[in-house]
Amino acid sequence: MSTATLQSSRDHQPYNYKVVRQFALMAVVWGVVGMATGLLIASQMVFPDLNLGLPWTSFGRLRPLHTNLVIFAFGGCVLFATSYYVVQRTCQTTLALPTLAAFTFWGWQLVLIAATITLPMGITSSKEYAELEWPIDILIAVVWVSYALVFFATIMQRKSRHIYVANWFFGAFIITVAVLHIVNSAAIPVSLTKSYSAYSGAMDAMIQWWYGHNAVGFFLTAGFLGIMYYFVPKQAGQPVYSYRLSIVHFWALVAIYIWAGPHHLHYTALPDWAQSLGMVMSLVLLAPSWGGMINGVMTLSGAWHKLRTDPILRFLVVSLSFYGMSTFEGPMMAIKTVNALSHYTDWTIGHVHSGALGWVAMISFGALYHLIPKLYGKQQMYSIPLINTHFWLATIGTVLYIVAMWVNGITQGLMWRAVNEDGTLTYSFMESVAASDVGYIVRAVGGGFFVLGMLVMAWNVCRTVCEPVPETVAER
Repeated sequence: MSTATLQSSRDHQPYNYKVVRQFALMAVVWGVVGMATGLLIASQMVFPDLNLGLPWTSFGRLRPLHTNLVIFAFGGCVLFATSYYVVQRTCQTTLALPTLAAFTFWGWQLVLIAATITLPMGITSSKEYAELEWPIDILIAVVWVSYALVFFATIMQRKSRHIYVANWFFGAFIITVAVLHIVNSAAIPVSLTKSYSAYSGAMDAMIQWWYGHNAVGFFLTAGFLGIMYYFVPKQAGQPVYSYRLSIVHFWALVAIYIWAGPHHLHYTALPDWAQSLGMVMSLVLLAPSWGGMINGVMTLSGAWHKLRTDPILRFLVVSLSFYGMSTFEGPMMAIKTVNALSHYTDWTIGHVHSGALGWVAMISFGALYHLIPKLYGKQQMYSIPLINTHFWLATIGTVLYIVAMWVNGITQGLMWRAVNEDGTLTYSFMESVAASDVGYIVRAVGGGFFVLGMLVMAWNVCRTVCEPVPETVAER
């Protein structure tokens, strides 16, 4: 059996696992770097001197680096790895256009290295989740179109007539992210490192948050739902609870999510009707989101006992719980009266991380733990107890993080809107900052737990890749 491919036990069809292995390992590497960067900037909110007095290590420059590394480096590599793996397995065919597939790996790593260099230097377009300047944006578009060609060419050469639902979600995420990126990144270059948006004013804000929210909706939701629909049934050893519900889930999600972006722009210059449309669509979005969550959880019907002994399955199931929670919280925060309290506060940060840490990271960990032994011909990961340790570190860290931000956010919102009888503000802004200090400490502690779990995973993956796991030490 070659190191580049493994034989399918089902039909002896060779699969291209080399590019899958590359993306899977880099997901772990970028996860460590991106999450450690997040811990550093969370710690800067407690100990400001940690910015070292340097512009390159200031919060304002490291924060966009953190978001790019955890979303596009860690999350992106997970999505590339899992989609390339799933499309081959479910279509019973090797990956199409292998040279182009290899290019997507090296091209994507070049994008990430460029981001790591330029963002600390202050080279940025200043658009949320789209900070990279125009030469890097062009490279992203080229890599992403290549990704689409590889994925859909593999679908076209499938041996099975049916296209499994996970591939529907992967396909929708790939197409939509391409459109979002290309439209939002339209810019007028004035130098190699500086450009200005092709849009202006409220139109620029609307297009940015059409992109920004749907980067969450498709990159961080639809793509990871593709992971859920493959890896939860595989790890549980159960069929999807309702295949019909999965199809309804797909069409409802892709039809509604695209309209929800204006809820980021409540109480701004955006026309009131557009704000209201975003609010209504966000509320409607609750139905398909919870339909998918319920479908994933109910897949464990008859297999709940496996949670006692299978920490990989625990990662997958807990991720669905956080997905349900964050997709309930998001529509609630889109209601204008609730948003009046939550907007610009740490509540929003807590909401984002309940989805990012609880949903995206947890399901990524579960998928990688399932995937990596198979990619390297091992029976299982090097240490099951270490997976269990990682699970508890990640879960405790996530809960500490989001609870601290919820408490901070509600405190800030109430303090900012409190007024005296004569109409003057009861609290100064600095008083709200001082009241948030304990929450920032708890957040940093939670982030420390999460990063420690990521380091445990990196060690476990390294030992799995480098050493065989004898059956006699399976419970080590």
